[in-house]
Amino acid sequence: MAAERRVTTSRLGRLGQLGRLAGGIAGGMLAEGARQVVQGKRPSTGSLLLTPGNANRLAGRLSEMRGAAMKVGQLLSMDSGEVLPRELTDVLARLREDAHAMPLGQVNEVLKQAWGTDWQQHFAHFSFTPLAAASIGQVHDARLKDGSRVAVKLQYPGIRQSIDSDVDNVASLLRLSRLVPDELDVDPLLDEAKRQLHAEADYAEEAHALQRFRDRLTGNRRFVVPDVITSLSNRDVLTMSFLVGRPIETAVELPRELRNRIARDLTMLAFDEVFEWGLVQTDPNFANYLYDGNSDRIGLLDFGATREYPRQTVDALRALLGSCINGSDDDIAAAAVDVGYLAPADGDWYRATVVDLLRTATEPARVGGDYRFGSTELVQRMGDILVSLRLRGEVAGRLPPPGILFLHRKLSGLYLLLSRLQAVLPVRQMADAIVAPTQAAERQFGG
Repeated sequence: MAAERRVTTSRLGRLGQLGRLAGGIAGGMLAEGARQVVQGKRPSTGSLLLTPGNANRLAGRLSEMRGAAMKVGQLLSMDSGEVLPRELTDVLARLREDAHAMPLGQVNEVLKQAWGTDWQQHFAHFSFTPLAAASIGQVHDARLKDGSRVAVKLQYPGIRQSIDSDVDNVASLLRLSRLVPDELDVDPLLDEAKRQLHAEADYAEEAHALQRFRDRLTGNRRFVVPDVITSLSNRDVLTMSFLVGRPIETAVELPRELRNRIARDLTMLAFDEVFEWGLVQTDPNFANYLYDGNSDRIGLLDFGATREYPRQTVDALRALLGSCINGSDDDIAAAAVDVGYLAPADGDWYRATVVDLLRTATEPARVGGDYRFGSTELVQRMGDILVSLRLRGEVAGRLPPPGILFLHRKLSGLYLLLSRLQAVLPVRQMADAIVAPTQAAERQFGG
């Protein structure tokens, strides 16, 4: 069960939390500096900032605040590769799983705000203990008067109103404390984070995205998407039919054939989202997938981070994948410029290194036969390439376009899940069917 802490809703109160965090980091620096001086060392600013205590102070405070403050930490931990110091990304990674839940009294306040003081008339039962707590809201188990089991997603109060100020304040904190390198331009990512967070904080938009996925998966026997209970949903509360199933990562306990079928279904779904629909659920959290052994179906949850990509971007990504599978280094470099990984003026060494990184990242789609996700060092090899870029000072200011970074979240999460399931898949065969646009893609794209 998540720890409980009341959400601070006022801008002044949230700014005060960040101010206390800054003071705590400064105090931690002084204490660590004194300790190192006593030991006869000459401490650097970086070594004083990146102490375990300071990193834990940052992650803990962002987790308490939830909302945009927590989401910025999530994005930085996932999307900056080897750009940020490893000591910082390791602790920020906690924010992908940890969040404080609202206490019972604040849950009641949110429900009264949504449905009035007699909100309980809608339910035969409502569990105040959340099933899950995340950065924007938390989910509760309930039963309607007719006996239907539902999941009720409650947004933390004041989150929508605090997005812009939270992102700006956290960005200022990270810069002033020098926890993010001065040369790294994270402004485009932070601007995109604001846009994405405003979309995620509108549960009416999430309900619309959920329905779009339902429409595309009509008749598909492998996936199930919740029904929205529109009479009990608005911008702040989303009530859906309850999906049963086991956490998707526990499917590793299932027989290999069934495990591989689940992995293949999830991979084909991701291919459809990116290359066929241009409609992508970009949140990589494993908790967004359930497997129901009774119906042999995969449940899809949480569509708040759904993003739509224009045809131009999808065509550029398809061309890049095709070049990585069948093309020359020059083909890959040209396609990488179109996507935004390279600029025409980039030097030879940087160009060659990015091409090498893209070839490595697409290895599962290039290898003939089955690819064994459980016995590969792909992540380590990509990390080595990123380290070489950082050591040469080539990473600064070179984050890909924000929309592409959100795709990184999606695909890296899928890769980690396939590795967890120890999947063995004919990815090359699956990817070959994607490289050339199909009539199905023409019919489905953007619909």
